[in-house]
Amino acid sequence: MATILHRIGIKTDSINDVFKAISTIEGLKGWWTTATNGVADQVGGDLQFRFGAGGFDMKVRSLEAPRFISWEVTALEKEWIGTTIEWQLKKEGDYIIVLFKHDGWRAATEFMHHCSTKWAIFLMSLKSLVETGVGAPSPDDTKVDNWN
Repeated sequence: MATILHRIGIKTDSINDVFKAISTIEGLKGWWTTATNGVADQVGGDLQFRFGAGGFDMKVRSLEAPRFISWEVTALEKEWIGTTIEWQLKKEGDYIIVLFKHDGWRAATEFMHHCSTKWAIFLMSLKSLVETGVGAPSPDDTKVDNWN
């Protein structure tokens, strides 16, 4: 199994603002993809994320406001199905630290390399959304290769 890991600091006093940006449809549309639908703020909620090159469905596994969120990928993108995405939030000084984990990849494929880079870009979009009020969600995200 392979795992994507990232750590990012968001300069804000409000852990709740970061939690809401990850755990609400409005928040997710502001930094990840404008084509986000479903129920993000309830355990068991189903989420749909779409991008120009495809997308995936997820189920909310855990919400422990304002410190932890977990999703499981349930449909569409073959390499993502059965993987889990976790968000741990903690306050350190002037920052809310986001520890991100996309776990359960069957192998470290070329697509996983692409996804790791895209996660980093979208995490910077999350940072921008919380710090400035403006993110760069898909379709306005930074394109990194011929897959998007």
